Amino acid sequence: MAETASSWSIIGNLGLIVWLIALATCAALILALFPLLRHAALATPTHRSSHKTPTPQWGGLAISASVLAATALGIAWLGADAATALRITPVLLAATLLVVLGGIDDVHVLGPGVKLAVQAGAVAVMLASLPGGLQVFPFLPVWLERTLLFFGALWLVNLVNFMDGIDWMMVAEVVPITAGIAVIALLGTLPPQALILSLALNAAMLGFAPFNRPVARLFMGDMGSLPIGLLLAWLLIVVAASGYLAAAVLLPLYFFADASVTLLRRARAGERLWVAHRTHFYQRARDNGLTNMQIVGRVFAVNLALVALAALTVVARAPLSHALAVLAGICVVSWLMIDFTRKRV
Repeated sequence: MAETASSWSIIGNLGLIVWLIALATCAALILALFPLLRHAALATPTHRSSHKTPTPQWGGLAISASVLAATALGIAWLGADAATALRITPVLLAATLLVVLGGIDDVHVLGPGVKLAVQAGAVAVMLASLPGGLQVFPFLPVWLERTLLFFGALWLVNLVNFMDGIDWMMVAEVVPITAGIAVIALLGTLPPQALILSLALNAAMLGFAPFNRPVARLFMGDMGSLPIGLLLAWLLIVVAASGYLAAAVLLPLYFFADASVTLLRRARAGERLWVAHRTHFYQRARDNGLTNMQIVGRVFAVNLALVALAALTVVARAPLSHALAVLAGICVVSWLMIDFTRKRV
């Protein structure tokens, strides 16, 4: 027991170092690249935009570079035995592929088929890196579970991209999720790679936050949202496969609910689902009179509640407590989405 506590103390200290490196690297890269970013792939305002002037949108380059570099450094410090226990290098390479895809799409708009094919390839690489014995649902055949995880991860990559629609929205979502995963990992119940990656992503988002604060001077663009979606998918799969399915459901619940309900509503209305729109619940809240800060403040508060509920399911192992926590999470998220549809005077 003492040896285990000492081991996790070392990993926790390593995680703190990784967090500091990712935070400093992201902020430094943005400051260094900002003169160039102001002239590269500017986001021009459209009828769907919440901004009024052309804004740089390659902040995701700094986020992704700092996350990938800090994580790779942390894994190297773990040593060969720990690094091979849960292979993460292919995951980082798949995320890099999505960084490249996002950068190209920001300059030369790619067709939905091409983007979906590259995203599917990256998700397949990520899933192939998982150990054969790692399962979320042990009662299912591995091939069937991996198929379900493939479509779920592909959806997560896209919904993160869909939900990156107003200033600080991604900060209000990714920071609590990664903090929640880090808390679960620090309890000694997740592989150390999950702790390192979650802390690196958490820190990079905080390093990006001052530049994306409303009114934003910088967006992350697809170079950030696509790889972040993939990395979150890997983290949530690891959380679920480690015995914490309820926590894996709760942490991203608002993002899944908003994007999924919006998709179903548009499909029912016969809309072309691949055409850009601004009918997500948080976007409707903007049209209904809430300010940017009021929206992200509510999202952040709800996500903190979801993190608390997820942590509760880790501590309280009874199935009934898990069901009650998920039900409470659904109620909180439902309240937020209903509140976003209410018109203000």
